[in-house]
Amino acid sequence: MPEDLSARHARLASEIEPDLGAEQVAAVYAEALLGAAQQAGQTEALLEEFDSLLSDVLDRFPAWEQILASAQVSHEEKVGILDRTLGGRASPLLLNFFKVVSRHGRLDCLRPIHRHVHALYDRARGRVHVRLATAQPIPDALAERITQRLREVLHGEPVLERVDQPELIGGAVLRIADTVYDGSVANQLDNLRQQMIERSVHEIQSRRDRFRYPAGN
Repeated sequence: MPEDLSARHARLASEIEPDLGAEQVAAVYAEALLGAAQQAGQTEALLEEFDSLLSDVLDRFPAWEQILASAQVSHEEKVGILDRTLGGRASPLLLNFFKVVSRHGRLDCLRPIHRHVHALYDRARGRVHVRLATAQPIPDALAERITQRLREVLHGEPVLERVDQPELIGGAVLRIADTVYDGSVANQLDNLRQQMIERSVHEIQSRRDRFRYPAGN
């Protein structure tokens, strides 16, 4: 007989050590949620629903998010809030999951859980999140060429996020998963400044050594 979804969530959640950081906790919960959604055949719907919760509820009503994350509000009170606000609107799978997370006092991790769910889903499908920051917006045609090149290099499907950061002055900063490639003018200036400082320190040290140890001694 298949394991009940709520029991599966509870079992996995109970394995989390209480002293783990939010990201580690979120990773475990995300795996549990995605596994339950896949088992129920609701993966795509679950992702869309979770996305909607963030944009339509958490982003628009920060006080609601703060109440759920607060350690001063009991689990029973939070369950009541979830039922009143999401009951009949959220799917039973997602609502039940939130209640399990509440029981273990980790509703403060909803955003990290959401991020990890998407990361797990993308990884399973060979997708790689790429963040491209430039001083000025780049044309769509250039973005497509970059995406195509990344597709060849990564042997996967890049999900390109374009970000405008005028403080970069010029060039670009590319982040692929957890690796950052900084080719911005600002970074080049910082490197040049650091090289000049190191060169100056070396020259000062050399002069001090010559003064301390006269030639012939």
